[in-house]
Amino acid sequence: MEGFFNFKNGKKLKSGYTTGTCSAAAAKASALMLLSGHNVESIDVRIPKDNIVLNIQIHDIKRTNEWVRCSVIKDAGDDPDVTNGIKIFATCLKTKSKIAIEGGEGIGIVTRKGLKVSIGKHAINKVPYKNIEDNVFMVCNEFNYKGGIKVIISCPEGREIAKKTMNERLGIIGGISILGTSGIVEPMSEKALIDTIKVEMDMKISEGKDFLYLTFGNYGRDFAKNHLGLNADDFIKCSNFIGDALDYAVYKGVKKILLIGHAGKMVKLAGGIMNTHSKVADCRMEIIAAHCGAIGIDKTIINKIMSAITTDEALLIMKDENISEKVWEKIGEKIKYHIDERVKKKIKIDFIVFTEEYGILTSFMENGGNYEG
Repeated sequence: MEGFFNFKNGKKLKSGYTTGTCSAAAAKASALMLLSGHNVESIDVRIPKDNIVLNIQIHDIKRTNEWVRCSVIKDAGDDPDVTNGIKIFATCLKTKSKIAIEGGEGIGIVTRKGLKVSIGKHAINKVPYKNIEDNVFMVCNEFNYKGGIKVIISCPEGREIAKKTMNERLGIIGGISILGTSGIVEPMSEKALIDTIKVEMDMKISEGKDFLYLTFGNYGRDFAKNHLGLNADDFIKCSNFIGDALDYAVYKGVKKILLIGHAGKMVKLAGGIMNTHSKVADCRMEIIAAHCGAIGIDKTIINKIMSAITTDEALLIMKDENISEKVWEKIGEKIKYHIDERVKKKIKIDFIVFTEEYGILTSFMENGGNYEG
């Protein structure tokens, strides 16, 4: 991938592509070689981000009468990434019907509830899964092929590389995950990220806006668009740096903010944590458990929550015990308290806490949620 750069903090930084994009490219190339009978040196692959098409080099081609296998080398650009340089393989073979995607060697197996992939399945998240499927489907259409194709994604180095990630802690055993909501790895230092947030805020303010929409990332933007009918382009992504974003909003004289965030990030605000990166602090279960204790929930349930790995797993426990609404009401009160303290009540802040599966868990909407994109 050439010529894909960002300019951050006065520096020219090369972008890379995710394990999801690697998988889609290798799968498309394997499918193309399987149906055409000819090898390819590179492949054009469409990624989720704005339907961008990237040209990616293909390696390690091997074929038999039944299948074709090839690899793509992960390129993280100038972003520090333990998966940089590893090879992601895709093997394609013909079947009777439909496109089926599986994980193979070096792709982790999900063993805990609360993740985006079901227990027992390989850790191929839904966005890259669909991207692999879409790119293989394009090849099938090109050749008017009406049968099926089985795609096996593998990474021989995955088991060792996974030891340097959080996968085992999350309950993903035996390999890496296939990830990526946009398909692109955009390198940024912490300072560059914060500077970018400030620039985006300046742009919105220069347009005459005295209120801002904030979210941590793509999940919040998608939720705002799909469930609230808001314009996703109006949202400023603050990544993990919600405290810095709020500080700058105060400095710039912003009057009102709507903050939309996934429960996994927002629950940390209830503990006064204003940099939500897991390397800075990860007290999600402790915060949820403390609020359970505060309303008198039995310690057996609290212990289950303390043993949970993700907020989705904790939510499942709370839903089963019919305590979710009460607990998240209390958590919402603490979120409101800490963000008001951060801005010294100089900004009116509405917020929504959600998950994809359960929708809105708690919120504070002073104007009744009457927002216009």
